[in-house]
Amino acid sequence: EGGAMDGTESFARGRPLNMSDTEETPEVQEVAEGGAMDVMSALKECLKKALVHDGVARGLRECAKALDRRQAHLCILSGSCNEPLYVRLVEALCQEHKIDLFKVPDSKKLGEWVGLCKLDAEGHPRKVVGCSCAVIRDWGEETEARSILLAHFGKN
Repeated sequence: EGGAMDGTESFARGRPLNMSDTEETPEVQEVAEGGAMDVMSALKECLKKALVHDGVARGLRECAKALDRRQAHLCILSGSCNEPLYVRLVEALCQEHKIDLFKVPDSKKLGEWVGLCKLDAEGHPRKVVGCSCAVIRDWGEETEARSILLAHFGKN
């Protein structure tokens, strides 16, 4: 009379129980090789978080606007940029408004990090477009990667 289960205890609402019915899935955090995060992997992580929160400006026009309006928290400039006036403009805007400037060696890598690429079925980047300058306007959220970058620039 309702006290005995007749072999249907593994069913919920007329269907078999899934793992999601009984327990929550644990959140997995990505850790760089070797345990500790270096500055480049921290930058990559911060750019991903900022991209999700629509806090990244890409290209000279967007970056110059963000730098001039003092909306930028961090400016990333590619070392492979071969236009000296471009580099001088970005460096001067960063210096004038006291915004931290970080240089990365390759514009294709920076383009990949700020989302200027297509991803194939396996998640590997294809058709990567180079990016000479990017600006983080919104960090998104407080992360370990952000703390590492701020420590790198001597800010707490």
